Amino acid sequence: MDRYERILSLHRILSTSRYPVTVARLQDELGCSRATVYRDVAFLRDALMAPIVGDGEAGIRYDPDESGRFELPGLWLSSEELHALLAAQQLLSRSGGGVLSAALAPLQSRIEKLLSEHASGKPWPMERVRVIPHRTRRLDEHAFRTVCSAVLGRKRLAFEYRARSTDEKTRRTVSPQRITHYRDNWYLDAWDHEREGLRSFSVDRIAHARSLDEAAIDVDESELDRHLGGSYGIFSGTPKGVATIVFSAKAARWVADEHWHSQQQGRHLADGRYELKVPYSAARELLMDVLHYGSDAEIVEPQSLREQARTLLELALSNYAR
Repeated sequence: MDRYERILSLHRILSTSRYPVTVARLQDELGCSRATVYRDVAFLRDALMAPIVGDGEAGIRYDPDESGRFELPGLWLSSEELHALLAAQQLLSRSGGGVLSAALAPLQSRIEKLLSEHASGKPWPMERVRVIPHRTRRLDEHAFRTVCSAVLGRKRLAFEYRARSTDEKTRRTVSPQRITHYRDNWYLDAWDHEREGLRSFSVDRIAHARSLDEAAIDVDESELDRHLGGSYGIFSGTPKGVATIVFSAKAARWVADEHWHSQQQGRHLADGRYELKVPYSAARELLMDVLHYGSDAEIVEPQSLREQARTLLELALSNYAR
């Protein structure tokens, strides 16, 4: 344990102790000599202005009248927290297709400076942390910022929207409810005033977004979850049924640990296969995910969903008939 971590640990011990802590206990918990404990206590008291009272023989503690108000100055992180920050820094710098790069540049610089300071100037092996974006979509940075500002500022939002399924362009005026990051892409959940209902919009399909002066109406969080989170996928809606999918014993090793839906039900079958039940509304996204497993997945029910899967597989097979 280096000095930085010892100071942090010493602070945590004294902050949580109701009674004076002996030097012997500090030696044991910090893994250092008696002289080092005295030096660290002196640094904490004299340089960082910690409200330390008592002595080494009877034990030391924070002044009960001051301990609740004292915090270490600046940002103090353990090695584990620092490593997590390093991973987060790499995630910020290597994902998102640059849409957040300009806004987060000052924050990223501060993180890099903090990492450098706590590594005593030694460069961190950044190449050891890999972030591989998967099927991300290009976003208009102005539209993304405008959407986020409207969500947080609770203002109504106007924009042009081109639906990917129909390629139809429409004008929308909405009360934004929340911004959602799902499968490496961003979506806006909002109350559509013209259609008088909750809708989800893919942010990469939003253009000419502008925040309005009028305040957004707020939809209760439970209503949002019931309407937008009740079924499988990002464009879920109210559940219309429950799909039962059976995966092979091989695929079960992956699927049993996967989160498909908050209300999913799964169980291992006697022959090693895995049965998964998920509520769904729009079948398209669920079918794509099931078919991703190929012959290792079978939709058992409902029959209508099973027939849709059969049709898709037959159409795919027809591409290879020649």
